[in-house]
Amino acid sequence: MKTLVIAEKPDMGRTIAAVIEPKAKNNRSYLEGDHYIITWAIGHLLGLAEPDAYDVKYKRWNFGDLPILPEAFKIVPNPRTIDQLKIIGDVAKRCDAIVNACDAGREGQYIFALIQQQLGLNQPVKRLWISDLTAESIAKGFDGLHDSSEFENLTMAARARSEADWLIGMNASRAFTTKHRTLLSVGRVQTPVLALIYDRQKEIESFDSLSYYEIKAEFEQTGRKYIGTWQGDRLTDGEKAKALADKVRGREGMISEYDVKDTKEYPYKLYDLTLLQREANAKYGYSAKKTLDLAQALYEKHKVISYPRTSSNYVTEQNIDGMHKTLHMLKSTSYKELAEGASPGLVHVNNKSVCNPTRVEDHHAILPTLKRGANLSADEQNIYDLVIRRFLSHFYPPAEYKQHTVLTLIEEETFKTNVKELLSLGWKVCQPGDDSNKSSGRSKKKDEEEDTEELVSEPFQIDKDQPVLCLEAEAKEKATQPPKAFTEGTLLRAMESAGKQLENEELRDAMKDAGLGTPATRAATIERLKNVGYITMQGKRIIVTQKGRMAIELIRHAGVELLTSPEMTGQWERRLYQISKGEAAREKFMDNVKKFTLSIIDKVRIQPKADASLFETEEEEKSKSKGSRGNSTSTKQGKSTGDSSGSTPRPRASTTKDSTTKASSAPGVLTPLALCPRENCGGQLIEGRKGFGCTHYKQGCGFVIWKEFSGKKISEAMLRTLLEKGQTQLLSFKDPEGDFKARIVLANRVTGQLELQKTDG
Repeated sequence: MKTLVIAEKPDMGRTIAAVIEPKAKNNRSYLEGDHYIITWAIGHLLGLAEPDAYDVKYKRWNFGDLPILPEAFKIVPNPRTIDQLKIIGDVAKRCDAIVNACDAGREGQYIFALIQQQLGLNQPVKRLWISDLTAESIAKGFDGLHDSSEFENLTMAARARSEADWLIGMNASRAFTTKHRTLLSVGRVQTPVLALIYDRQKEIESFDSLSYYEIKAEFEQTGRKYIGTWQGDRLTDGEKAKALADKVRGREGMISEYDVKDTKEYPYKLYDLTLLQREANAKYGYSAKKTLDLAQALYEKHKVISYPRTSSNYVTEQNIDGMHKTLHMLKSTSYKELAEGASPGLVHVNNKSVCNPTRVEDHHAILPTLKRGANLSADEQNIYDLVIRRFLSHFYPPAEYKQHTVLTLIEEETFKTNVKELLSLGWKVCQPGDDSNKSSGRSKKKDEEEDTEELVSEPFQIDKDQPVLCLEAEAKEKATQPPKAFTEGTLLRAMESAGKQLENEELRDAMKDAGLGTPATRAATIERLKNVGYITMQGKRIIVTQKGRMAIELIRHAGVELLTSPEMTGQWERRLYQISKGEAAREKFMDNVKKFTLSIIDKVRIQPKADASLFETEEEEKSKSKGSRGNSTSTKQGKSTGDSSGSTPRPRASTTKDSTTKASSAPGVLTPLALCPRENCGGQLIEGRKGFGCTHYKQGCGFVIWKEFSGKKISEAMLRTLLEKGQTQLLSFKDPEGDFKARIVLANRVTGQLELQKTDG
């Protein structure tokens, strides 16, 4: 009898066979040698059965049939790969032992467990647990196979994850879909991720930009020129700002304080998958899925990097020797110059920024292997280059700088200067342009609060005791900026830290095991949100669609906010991790999931049904308006109120801080913001995609205040001010003929038309 080896994918199986059975006969779906039969799954060959496998009545989605809580979960083969499952079953009959060689992680464990369950494989099982597919690692792995009992807890965690997702996804999706007559996908991980994007977009839309003035001055001392920024409370009065600039221009002053200190910057951490995805998104615009696919190809097909689906940024003592060998290998590649300039002695077991076994769980950080990168596609080369340069950077000393902080006093006004003088590039020779790299994970202050810093490569020197002349001073108008829309890179960071936007890097690391999803599943979650129509991409920016907005608003108004809570889901991931380590009981976790499922059904049951028009996309609305354009004059009437599209915006639900009290009669459906000011209308104003329109638009009310007017965004707060006072506060506007101050005035309380009222002069 022979030993059956089951790999996760064909490439992996063939690579393993080349090491343990180099003369094996190729039978297309498996390879057979003297001692081993090597075959493979093709990803997930099996999955949890659909509800109708338990009862035919579940073929029809009916709210009355909920909840669906199977006593024991059934599994079914994937019809597209069922032939490969049969092959595994056939060759298993000729083997008296099995090696699980699927990916060394939770999902790999689950793939094998389902195959074993479905085929009733009862042979003793050993586990191959390796982090790269080099011949050396495979041979070493087979010399030290683990007993399968060591991974029983990991299997239980994998099953719990899958079954919990099924319970929440199947029940919540059916509940919200049947209640609101629109297909709404709800998931244990995808919904809080969508909520992160939704909340950020709402912040951006409601942001009210404020104008302020920044004063910069140019100073000179014995031929040395430098720039300083005025220090004081934020100036919002342009005349005061201009007067201050005039006050110091051409005047002589002194250095009130001058501090110089040496600083060092150490290499960024080695890559885990999420950090690699973030940087690839920032540098190349790659989606999380694309980066994962490329990294997986570099691991499986080319065998030039270690296992990519890792959450660790560190290595163990056992990896240090391999890192030195890889460094030597790189001296005969296109990275020769960097490899020869490296210092092997900097990477050792006592270097805790590299070697930290306590921070390594199942897999170490992503490392290049001893195999040379050849025949890589351009995209694969980009990812490989990131890994190589990050790896090499740890064999270089820190970058060294002199940090100069100068306070200049002119006419009793203080100006601050920060100059970062480069002394030695150190590791940054491996990553040119790094100073402009925003994806490294190092904390940054908000733009408007961050002190300007000048980076110079020549010596900077100021004499504290010599006078200073202010050559020029200028007051520039600036505006506070809204939060930035998520990119896939910044969203991955938010998912990793369970939505807590922590500036402290160590705190983010401490929460890594409680994030949204896992490194291996985060890309798939983002792709699912795209596929179900909840988000769309505008360049790199992620934008929530109308359907995505409604999904979050309905869930929150139903009273099941926990479904949208990153922190809650992060705790679930932490509990799954504890199950995998034998520190928590799977049964108790599943009982809690079932209780939560029941509460979702109960709360959605009493939720009012949402109007179908609230889910309509802009394209659907346009197609409707095109269909009725022939006999209607409404578009012409609409344009008279200042709308370029000519149609009143469809109302949609909106979440504001006090929305629960304002919409308590119909939670999750409409959020009235104010009474329509049109006389005898009786309708209420609701937020639409482009403006604030009246709920009585079907009865002919054309009142609408558009969200953008003369370059300004009309927020909900500004809307209320317009309705109550008839005008906004004084605002700053830009014009080719010169900037000016004006108020936005509600000129017509029937149509909602706005006008500008400029100040005198």
